[in-house]
Amino acid sequence: MRHHVELALDLPPQVANAGVGVHGAAGPHEVFRLPRLWQLHLYSYSGTLEFGGVSHPIRPGHLSLVPPDTEVHFHYDAPRCEHLYAHFRLPGHGERRRLPAMQDTGADATALSGLLRQTVTAITQSPLRASAELWTVLWRTTTLTGSAENSPSPRHPALQTAMAHIEEHLAGPLTIPAVARAAGVSHTHLTRLFREDTGYTVVGYIRHRRMERARHLLNASTLAIPAIAAAVGISDLQAFNKTCRKELGASPRAVRQEASGERPAHLVGPREGAQPLGDRGTRR
Repeated sequence: MRHHVELALDLPPQVANAGVGVHGAAGPHEVFRLPRLWQLHLYSYSGTLEFGGVSHPIRPGHLSLVPPDTEVHFHYDAPRCEHLYAHFRLPGHGERRRLPAMQDTGADATALSGLLRQTVTAITQSPLRASAELWTVLWRTTTLTGSAENSPSPRHPALQTAMAHIEEHLAGPLTIPAVARAAGVSHTHLTRLFREDTGYTVVGYIRHRRMERARHLLNASTLAIPAIAAAVGISDLQAFNKTCRKELGASPRAVRQEASGERPAHLVGPREGAQPLGDRGTRR
């Protein structure tokens, strides 16, 4: 039976402690609980972890997540067993991610080990950095093979690859054949994946993402509009203006003015107290 846990990752974890745990010297079996803290272990040995009525084989590269106030039983296969660990609180109350309690980190083991070691280093020097490092670890566990079920509607791996390729290349030319090659699927299959998941064609999705980035740059920066157009891969200003009006409902200048609280020039009326031009007297 596969055992799962649920984590709310909308806020960074509060790290109580992190380090290298050494076990087995006092005996091949240990039982304990952490009443108020989550436990994360990244293993470099073999053994067995039992909790919640389920037995989980431990192998090098495996990672476990145990909720607070859970009694755990560790069975060690050697007199000295080391693992990286973090004990933490999760203060968030947002969308919960459902993950296997024990996962094989596979090719991600080295990166996760590095991040946990940085958490250990930071714990006494910068608790905020320790929190950030562990938060990255927790989010990476949601993308491990076997964790796709944490999303209500998991995306096809080829679609995820295509979307990542698009995000990385928004500033340059993007063609459907190039995106399909990056995703390892045919043009037709890619189009079907995009329509089923996003409702957009591939071209429509690329245009949408370009304009969302343009909206961000218009709203959050003072970058010149021609530079923004180039930054989202539409160097022709006329084409950029046309696409902006179609996707965002206004010209780039109007989008920026609206975000800054200014009324676009075509909506600004006469100055308060001023007479309409036709009613003004002639100075003599």
